[in-house]
Amino acid sequence: YQDLDASTATGDKVAALRRYFAAAPPADAAWAVYFLAGGKPRQAVPTALLRETACAAAGIDDWLFEECYQAVGDLAETIAHVLPPPQRAGDDGLAAWVEQRLLTWRGLPPEEQAARLREAWDELDADGRFLLVKLIGGGFRVGVSKLLVQRALAEQAGLDGKVIAQRLMGWTDARASVSAERFTQLIAPTRDAAFDAGQPYPFFLAHALQAEPAHFNDTLGPPQDWLVEWKYDGIRAQLVRRAGQAWIWSRGEELMTERFPEIVAEAHALPDGTVLDGEVLVWRPGNETPAPFNLLQQRIGRKTLTKKVLADAPVAFLAYDLLEHEGRDLRELPQQERRERLEALLSGGTMRLSPRVEAADWRAYAALRQQSRERGVEGFMLKHREARYGSGRTKADGTWWKWKIDPLSVDGVLIYAQAGHGRRASVYTDYTFAVWNRPPVDEAEALAVLAAIERREPAQAGALQLVAFAKAYSGLTDEEFAGVDRVIRNTTLEKFGPVRSVRPSLVFELGFEGINRSPRHKSGIAVRFPRMLRIRHDKPVWQADTLQTLEALIAP
Repeated sequence: YQDLDASTATGDKVAALRRYFAAAPPADAAWAVYFLAGGKPRQAVPTALLRETACAAAGIDDWLFEECYQAVGDLAETIAHVLPPPQRAGDDGLAAWVEQRLLTWRGLPPEEQAARLREAWDELDADGRFLLVKLIGGGFRVGVSKLLVQRALAEQAGLDGKVIAQRLMGWTDARASVSAERFTQLIAPTRDAAFDAGQPYPFFLAHALQAEPAHFNDTLGPPQDWLVEWKYDGIRAQLVRRAGQAWIWSRGEELMTERFPEIVAEAHALPDGTVLDGEVLVWRPGNETPAPFNLLQQRIGRKTLTKKVLADAPVAFLAYDLLEHEGRDLRELPQQERRERLEALLSGGTMRLSPRVEAADWRAYAALRQQSRERGVEGFMLKHREARYGSGRTKADGTWWKWKIDPLSVDGVLIYAQAGHGRRASVYTDYTFAVWNRPPVDEAEALAVLAAIERREPAQAGALQLVAFAKAYSGLTDEEFAGVDRVIRNTTLEKFGPVRSVRPSLVFELGFEGINRSPRHKSGIAVRFPRMLRIRHDKPVWQADTLQTLEALIAP
């Protein structure tokens, strides 16, 4: 970890990874790959107990710990600093720490968890304590992408990077085992076919298209060079049909087979040795368009799939690429040929095929794109006819573009702030935004509400008030974040642990991909993927948007 954290050079990081994988026992290396690839086991010890135990071990009061935390900006680093020196040294490897300690602590009585924490801290130095707390809380981060891990493993094993990339698919799935045997199979020159039966391929990712349609001919060439399809708003997935079984994998490398029995049943009509790339959508029979994403989200959040859930939110797999046919990897074939084979495979069957969209020129495509929301889609996907199916977001094998419609947007007021993480740990970057519950009668009414907020007076039922509706932490430059941070510190009203309430003074334009009603939120509304588009220095707080503005954006 220290070697990876000490350098920003890619070569240094790959070299450090190779040294580690060459020396580490396979069981330790397996868990290192898990964490470096983004794996996060469920939190073993509650955050409050971590703080309480650290305070007791250090012999300090909670208020002093809080002051230290505010100065440092990171819980694990704060704990590592305040604890007394260790009294003994341990020599357990990573696998023993995870399997014999961390994974056994969850669910123990608090007093037993505290005792085991203190015992563990007493044999670790500050760096070890820092990492331990990060692993306990699921907050482990280091400047290494999954792509670098793949590269280091491939170089160490003497294998093609694409082979390692495919074998790593699903490595962090909660139901997958992390073991020495699995790591040995990961880097083996050849491996048992049983390990590959349900293995998906790395997903090929699209780039966002920002150019104006008037310039498409210059940047993309003629539309005849591209296959154009609608971009659907569902769960990107691969459907794997091998060894008489079917598996469904999300782009996030989560195995979702049991959640979608309708798709599994439909998959059994496919020949063995078939892998499809596509989208999981709620699509009711007879409807021309899919249901909004929030209905799919509600379904996947259910632990039990009752008959009512299956009837209310029936899912379909919309196929748009063929990655394997009759056991043959087709990813090196041109997009056009893969599409033709996909159409032939699904012709006469019941599985949905993503329709191609054809228009005379780019301006005509731009006009069709304006119909996206009415069609229940997010815009277009552009896939070059000669593109191979690559791994990740690369242009080395060809290009896919996502030409999305502009986001929905409203103007909200900043009311709460929290410090960020990593290099932004000392800057307030995570914000909560509100809108008015109704339009203010005039500026004076709004100013009266702001004055009441400064006096810490609770909102009166039925009166004008600001209602929280979204959180966002992306979209601004470092310079803009620094400017907002100064305003937050100068206008803080109260502190609630790491959160500050501020005097409402800044209006932001917020963009988001979707919106729907939600009884779980105080505002009654939930937005999807909110981010800050700009700071509205030109707009006073009393002119911010309202709940009625948000409700008007919800599709009927």
